[in-house]
This record gives sequence, C-alpha cells and structure tokens, in this order.
Amino acid sequence: MKIIWTYTAKGTFAQILEYLLENWTTKEVDKFTEEVRNIISQIEGNPYMFEASSKNKSVRKGFVNSLVSLFYRVQPQKKK
Repeated sequence: MKIIWTYTAKGTFAQILEYLLENWTTKEVDKFTEEVRNIISQIEGNPYMFEASSKNKSVRKGFVNSLVSLFYRVQPQKKK
C-alpha cells in the first residue's frame, strides 16, 4: 500500500514539529518523529490494523503515542 501525504497533512505535521522544537528537546523530537515513522510503516504493511471511523469506514485512527493520534484514509481501489 502506497502512503501519500496530503498538502494539509504535510503542513500540519510541519507545524507540530515546529511547536515541538520550540518546547521539547531535540532528543524528544527525534523520538516523536521515529514513532510517527514506525506507525506509518505499520500502516503501509497493514492499512486495516487500526480502528475504522463509525461515520466513514475508509478513515482510520492510528495511535502514535498516548497523546497523539494519526488519522488516515484507505483507498483500496487505488492501493493507497
């Protein structure tokens, strides 16, 4: 399954990283970034592993850590 970041997702992630760099240590930001990469890798290998939304079954919610969730959409017909 191919992972494609939307323009909005890229911008939001950049804003989050900017905030974290202002308020966290570099080591903590690196750890967070690695957690995000791990979740994305898991989603790439098994896109249906996280719970689907009750309103839209193509939208799912993955957990980066106890405070951060990653929302994503699965498009099986496009394999992305």
